[in-house]
Amino acid sequence: MDDGSQFCASCGQTVASTASSASSLTASQSSAPPVYQASAGAVALPGVEYAGFLKRFAAILIDDVILVLATILLVAVNEDAGIMIAIVLWWLYFALQESSERQATIGKRALGIIVTDLQGERVTFARATGRFFSKYLSGVIFSIGYIMAAFTSRKQALHDLLASTLVVNK
Repeated sequence: MDDGSQFCASCGQTVASTASSASSLTASQSSAPPVYQASAGAVALPGVEYAGFLKRFAAILIDDVILVLATILLVAVNEDAGIMIAIVLWWLYFALQESSERQATIGKRALGIIVTDLQGERVTFARATGRFFSKYLSGVIFSIGYIMAAFTSRKQALHDLLASTLVVNK
């Protein structure tokens, strides 16, 4: 829902409602930065604490240990089919658990964090699937997409931004 909030396009800070006239001025008429309306997805969630980078990293390590062991077993049994099965295993491990009532993988549950949509609701299987496959983009170029979570205001990695998800403390 759009609450009519306005934000500075340069810094993202909330702008007083009287500043809306500045958006109708051209750059030469005003030195004030332009403002934009909050989108439906930009709902502030009161009382929500976003999961920090280190907590998320620890959860990934737990999940990766589980999945690497399972992958080693699958590939050892049948090298050709094992790789395909492993990809499906990783996808379903994340997508099914993050879209479930628990909203978290084993690693995330161990750290007390969950995955939500931008409104704080449970994600759909389709959104969890998009989030999973977006992680490949997060890993490109020295994992900068993952590191972004340490620097964004809502602690979102690239795959969270692409899938419109949040990782929050339970």
